[in-house]
Amino acid sequence: MSTAQRNQDALESLRNIGLFSSVKDEDLTSVASLLIERRFPKHKTIVEEGLPGDYMYIICEGRVSVSKLSDDGREKILEFLEAGDFFGEMSLLDNAPRSASVRALVETRVMALSRTDFLAVLRRSPDLAMAVIQELTRRLRQVDEQASSLSFQRVQERTRGLLQRLAKEESAAQTGRRATPPLTHQQIADMIGTSRETVTRALKDLKQQGWLAQEGKRYLVPSEDA
Repeated sequence: MSTAQRNQDALESLRNIGLFSSVKDEDLTSVASLLIERRFPKHKTIVEEGLPGDYMYIICEGRVSVSKLSDDGREKILEFLEAGDFFGEMSLLDNAPRSASVRALVETRVMALSRTDFLAVLRRSPDLAMAVIQELTRRLRQVDEQASSLSFQRVQERTRGLLQRLAKEESAAQTGRRATPPLTHQQIADMIGTSRETVTRALKDLKQQGWLAQEGKRYLVPSEDA
């Protein structure tokens, strides 16, 4: 594939990503020319907690988990990211080690942008700088909401809130419901700060209430307009 074709493909990928939706065409073209395509097989670690960070990544295809190690050495899932999401920008902004690990859950294709290029583009493009600020603010609000739910909400409410947030795809099997990505009880427990056994009971109760359905490892929640 020629350099021009690679740049055009990168440009088309960027146009479909919310972070770049308000960026001017000339700035977007500049960003596209700087991106490096990388592919990672399933289970491959893309970013490792504690190591220096030289690149940010934009997910074009695939799905990844974001995790941290707890004090007792267990991996705690913080978030799942998919096509259109980005990660790794914090280490580029503050020059600190990676705050979390990111692992490919399926074969994943990303576009990588180096620290030097990332900072140069932010200086040139106020639109992109504002988009990054807005996304970081959204993530900070999400962390605040999660901290608040740990303090004030019961496990069942926390479970409902998490599943609602993760459910993005409309279910083809059951109309009026959205489907989460595949999830284990332990992953849900890690993300809401409780035990696997407690999550199992909460999921059972939500199913008995008719609010929750299940399709393999994917959970089906009511669509917002249902």
